[in-house]
Amino acid sequence: MRVLPLCGLAVAAVLTGTAAAVPAGPVPAGPVPAAVPAGPVPAAPVPVDPVPDGLTTFPAAFTASLLTPDAPPPGANDWTCRPSARFPVPVVLIHGTWANAFNVWNELSPALKRDGLCVFAVNYGGPAGAVPKATGPIPDSAKELSVFVDRVLSATGASKVDLVGHSQGGGPMPRWYLKFLGGGAKVRKLIGLAPANHGTTLSGLSVLARLISSLGLPGLKIGDSGQQMVAGSEFNRALDEGGDTVAGVEYITIITRHDMVVTPYTNQFLSPGPGAKVTNIVLQDVCALDMTDHVGITYDPIAIQITRNHLNPADAHPPLCRPVLPLLSRLNLDVRLPPRTSPH
Repeated sequence: MRVLPLCGLAVAAVLTGTAAAVPAGPVPAGPVPAAVPAGPVPAAPVPVDPVPDGLTTFPAAFTASLLTPDAPPPGANDWTCRPSARFPVPVVLIHGTWANAFNVWNELSPALKRDGLCVFAVNYGGPAGAVPKATGPIPDSAKELSVFVDRVLSATGASKVDLVGHSQGGGPMPRWYLKFLGGGAKVRKLIGLAPANHGTTLSGLSVLARLISSLGLPGLKIGDSGQQMVAGSEFNRALDEGGDTVAGVEYITIITRHDMVVTPYTNQFLSPGPGAKVTNIVLQDVCALDMTDHVGITYDPIAIQITRNHLNPADAHPPLCRPVLPLLSRLNLDVRLPPRTSPH
């Protein structure tokens, strides 16, 4: 994949700018009376895939996060939120390497909040004020996640959380927490978007480094977490020993074949062990028009709908099949087709 350099505040202006509406013809001289229906006016249909409240592409959110790297995304970290009978399990969002909660979850977080869930987003693996986070040793980051989950459980009164993560945050880091830090007793589901479950190649990490550098942060170093995520590392061998899963936890992976960071993409699949359930979903098996990549997947409307379906299966809807571009995601052609398979 060839990554075009996108940098500076101009990115946000281009990707999120609006234009004033221009009338198509002359404005009428006086008011035009509207026809009033004889009976009650039917309620407008609620769209399955509504317009998001947050920014709608990773480059736009990344640019905004240069000024607010520690801020939560819209809809997250309301510590007064109490789970409802309909949604008794709060959600914890976990960003990936060289990213932060604000620039990864700016679209999904408000969508889940509108759905009625209590949403929380953790920043980890880096000092306060750093834009790229999740660079520290993964076991240390898993300890940070453990503290955060305990805080969410204490604040909400819930007994378990659902984890939704991206890249490192959807695979090795929360899996370490589940396996070695007692997280299995506190987590109902782990949903990983492009999760680096079994490591990646050095070439894959270099693709991510070049992309983040092109957005305005040159000179990135691979860091401890990057070294640990190389396939075959001592960390990966320890994590995978004895199986991929922990009993009692449901695992969902949402994967794109066009991932050039976690390579090969098949390294993202999980195999269920005793007492665990695993669902591996390849986006192109759901919609062949979806061209999203590793970075854009958290802004992909198809991946977002699948995530929402797994968090709220009682109100699941088939994702709308449409062309989705790499990196830019929501800047897609408005062509919609039925999904190729039953909704996940």
